[in-house]
Amino acid sequence: MGKKAAIDVTTESQADAAHRRLEEMIVTLQLPPGSHWSEEGLADKIGIGRTPVREAVKRLQADYLVSILPRHGLMITEINLHEQLLVIEFRRELEIFISTRAARRIMAADRERLVAAANEIDAAGKQGNLEKYLREVFNANQLIAKAAGNPFAARSISPLHAMSRRFYYKYESDLQNLEAMGKLHAERARAVARQDEKKALAHATALMDQIEGYTRKIFERGIGLV
Repeated sequence: MGKKAAIDVTTESQADAAHRRLEEMIVTLQLPPGSHWSEEGLADKIGIGRTPVREAVKRLQADYLVSILPRHGLMITEINLHEQLLVIEFRRELEIFISTRAARRIMAADRERLVAAANEIDAAGKQGNLEKYLREVFNANQLIAKAAGNPFAARSISPLHAMSRRFYYKYESDLQNLEAMGKLHAERARAVARQDEKKALAHATALMDQIEGYTRKIFERGIGLV
């Protein structure tokens, strides 16, 4: 993720490509929190025209990753520790809903893709490859959200995933739990792929327990409680 990814505009619109690339750069702090940009500057940075970038910026604003500053361009939002706890609170409910529905409804082709993503997540965690881990978690999350068959839930959880991935990218070196988190994500994905609703629920809950735990730990450290 540290290198500029090649963007295949034949398989996705330029606006989608711009959104994907800019979100990746925000998540991996290549566009640092609090930094100021113009649409022209972002277009030059990713090599896509200003009109698709403008559309991508609107989506990123809706995802709470960008703030529009009238007459002053835009700013990458800061990471707010209290808001991150609120993100996790809502994300927990959506993850449980999406995971169980996906286990019930997932199609055969997506089951195979999800197992492959789970294997890649496991491998990235064991290798300590944070960029690959985040990329494969993104893939698995998209597959699970799609399989759940509820576009409203998928749309609601997408910005929560992006904010959570950025938070984890920033603090993973402090947490040192990449392998353990990779295992949790992979187990949830495999339960969904097996169409085991009970296990999908249990693994989604365990995953969110760990995410809430380390988020709260960072929050308490940030306000001087630890």
